[in-house]
Amino acid sequence: MFTGHSAFPLTPLDDDILDEASFTGLIERLVAARVDSITALGSTGSYAYLTQAERSRVARLAVEHSAGIPVVVGVGALRTSQVLANISSAEEAGAAGVLLAPVTYQPLTADDVFELFRTATEYTELPVIVYDNPGTTHFTFTTDLYARIAQLPGIVSIKIPGVPADRVRARTHVASIRAVVPDHVTIGVSGDAYAAMGLAAGCETWYSVIGGTLPQLAQSITRAAVDGDVETALADSERLTPLWSLFREFGGSLRVVAAIAEELGLVPPRCLPLPIQGLGTEQRSRVAEVMRELDLRD
Repeated sequence: MFTGHSAFPLTPLDDDILDEASFTGLIERLVAARVDSITALGSTGSYAYLTQAERSRVARLAVEHSAGIPVVVGVGALRTSQVLANISSAEEAGAAGVLLAPVTYQPLTADDVFELFRTATEYTELPVIVYDNPGTTHFTFTTDLYARIAQLPGIVSIKIPGVPADRVRARTHVASIRAVVPDHVTIGVSGDAYAAMGLAAGCETWYSVIGGTLPQLAQSITRAAVDGDVETALADSERLTPLWSLFREFGGSLRVVAAIAEELGLVPPRCLPLPIQGLGTEQRSRVAEVMRELDLRD
């Protein structure tokens, strides 16, 4: 469950209200693509903007429509008590695991973050994935902290940020993490532009933003890498350079993926939680142009 392709769907809103029909449609799309796992309420799922009740409902919808594909639920929140409440909701929904990010307003220390994971793993028997996403949480893990947390019972995977673009440096980076964490803890890569390189360098999982909306695309890259055809995986990712460039130009993947989903009619217009405005008209035209160029319309 903690290897292969884990797809991160959007949590679409319509007039600032959870659009259950669109969300379940995205989940059913992932089921049709036979992704290895579904991660609801990741950063792509805008978890930090939702109420506890909304998050509980999203978790239930994801599991109910997953057709047996394992569902991981993001449980990160500012306070530990809120994290534990989200874990309880994930358990009640029937989640197969939880994804925990150290969300912060005041800067967190390494000891703060370790205690968060210690408390979470003592609270639940569900497998816990460490979510290292400094671009959104503003906390940066060290390899030493990976090592400390990975020793906790229940930790099953670590989602690392994008790896170096150079293959030798990427392998060295992943190997340095693998050397300090137990064998049963998988290493997963995020940062879609670097996913193929991460898989080539020894990562076992791609925690994928684009896979939540265009699952077949991410599945094909992942399958090639897992089957040992690394050159094909890297070439297929290289073909998507115009898309990865939009991620960088427009301040990250969320707005671009939302625009793609809107362009495909999978979600309502302006589906992101306010105050996130999404892309402007000219930017959306750029996204549509790249979709045509890369034939990303299913």
